[in-house]
Amino acid sequence: MSQTLRSAFEERVVAAVREGQDELVALASDLVAFDTTARNVGDPARQEAELQEHLRRRLATLGADVDVWEPEPTGTGNRVVPDGLDFRGRPQLAARLRGAGGGRSLLLNGHIDAVSCEPLDRWASHPLRPEVRDGQLYGRGSCDMKGGIAGMLFALETVTRLGAKLAGDVVFCTNTDEESSGAGSYACAARGVRADAGLCAEPTGFDVWVACRGGVNPVVRTIGRTGHAEMHHPHWREGGPVNAIDKMELVLASLRALREEWGQRAEFEHAYLHKPHVLPTVIKGGEWMVTYPSSCETVLSVVYMPGQVNGDRGGQDVFDEVEAWVKAATDQDDWLAEHPPEWEWPCDIVPAEVPDDAPIVTDTLAAGADVGRPGRISGLDSWHDAAVFTRVAGTPTVSFGPGDLTKAHTVDESVPVADLVDHASAVALMLLRWCGTS
Repeated sequence: MSQTLRSAFEERVVAAVREGQDELVALASDLVAFDTTARNVGDPARQEAELQEHLRRRLATLGADVDVWEPEPTGTGNRVVPDGLDFRGRPQLAARLRGAGGGRSLLLNGHIDAVSCEPLDRWASHPLRPEVRDGQLYGRGSCDMKGGIAGMLFALETVTRLGAKLAGDVVFCTNTDEESSGAGSYACAARGVRADAGLCAEPTGFDVWVACRGGVNPVVRTIGRTGHAEMHHPHWREGGPVNAIDKMELVLASLRALREEWGQRAEFEHAYLHKPHVLPTVIKGGEWMVTYPSSCETVLSVVYMPGQVNGDRGGQDVFDEVEAWVKAATDQDDWLAEHPPEWEWPCDIVPAEVPDDAPIVTDTLAAGADVGRPGRISGLDSWHDAAVFTRVAGTPTVSFGPGDLTKAHTVDESVPVADLVDHASAVALMLLRWCGTS
């Protein structure tokens, strides 16, 4: 451990967290055991409500005011969440432990959803029956990010048990739907979840993620005209068929060219993020093996930079550029010029970033170093809930958590027990230092 703890009380708090390792591991294991695997729109709830109730009881014991609610369905046409998503049986949680006054408030956030456990038969142990082996806690969500949620809660419990009276409020918020859309954190921001700054417990390996990219997964569709695939046909203007898959090749070629062009733009250079990209991820088309396909559709991954966001338009400028680039290319084809590709743009997952010198960044790095886990400023090429609280709620939020991101979403997902302990210790220091004590 670093020798830079600032007081005897900080030493007591860190020592108490370390002595409570077994309780911390048990709490993380309890959270992993709830099935909260991500779902598609329309799927039934899993055990989200049971997990949130588990957290609610522990937070209420601390004296926190706890709000657990099911947001209203999103309806259609919402720019930031999927059409028709409902939260039935899948509540959000936001608790406030009020301080004595005069201190800064701190948001502690984590998402309770985890990715699918499949393929189950490849796990060494059941993913929803967590166990510790060789110093690692195994189970789905142990790394991403129930271990981090457990650490934040255990830090708050430890500080409270030792009699610290924080000056600033602590807002503890756990949401659903990070893995699928980001809808949960948007619901929390809409509910009024705010603080002076925030920590999100993504598995950063004790680095501080200050930036992330945004993304969207549009569908582009080319339309053809059916005909017998084994027969000779006249030109389409004379009634002949058109192969929609052939036409999709022109779309994909134009998108490859756009990806290469984006990769050359100096304006997209970023200290912590790679440049934006667009690439196909799912493709399907055709109706029968000897029939000209009448349609072909491709799902794309469009990932863009914080600097490409245009106010309330989010990533719309990026989406407009993608469509315009494809149109310029496909207008050179006589069929596509008259039957242009069709686009569907789902919810826009908007990126954000926090300045390197923001107090939440420097203070978090210091807390990590002071428990023997020095980190660095970094970013996430994907997306995290911290972006919503930063951009939508006005709460500069960074990610800081235990574990290695490369373990997330994998078979035999795990997090080192030592990481859980050190992360909880660092969060405890942040509570004392950021919120202050009376």
